[in-house]
Amino acid sequence: MNNSKIIDAILIGFLFGIIIWSIARNTWGFLTLIPVFLIYGLIKKSKGNK
Repeated sequence: MNNSKIIDAILIGFLFGIIIWSIARNTWGFLTLIPVFLIYGLIKKSKGNK
């Protein structure tokens, strides 16, 4: 269970980095929206594992 939390945290950080990079390059679209939905899914999944 602990490894799952660490992996989720790393993925959320990586996806958040993609969002920041996309905003900095002034590109809005799927490159920004897909990570947002993936982060939402990871957070929802981690709350369900409690």
